[in-house]
Amino acid sequence: MKTNMSVEQLLATFDKHEDEYIQFQNVANKRSRRPDMHAFIVLDELLPGDGKGDLISAAEHDQFFLDIEPEALARVATEEIILDLVRCGVSFDGENESLFLFT
Repeated sequence: MKTNMSVEQLLATFDKHEDEYIQFQNVANKRSRRPDMHAFIVLDELLPGDGKGDLISAAEHDQFFLDIEPEALARVATEEIILDLVRCGVSFDGENESLFLFT
């Protein structure tokens, strides 16, 4: 599955669905009963790691930053996937070009 979205389109898709932020009850096919775990599973299925690092790459104040390259996500994510990530509490910081979750 290739969508070849640009990083700008990825950010726009996250912004478009901000009204669904933390609305996990609206996720149809839950892979976990926990929103963060669902998001981690989806991201790992889309962009499997190399087995050498964690999905959480850094933490600062009340944010966890995810080791997901926006360009790579843009190539494989559909709008529905982004919508479900937003529903799980995942946000995209366009300034730093990184995905993150609040604690």
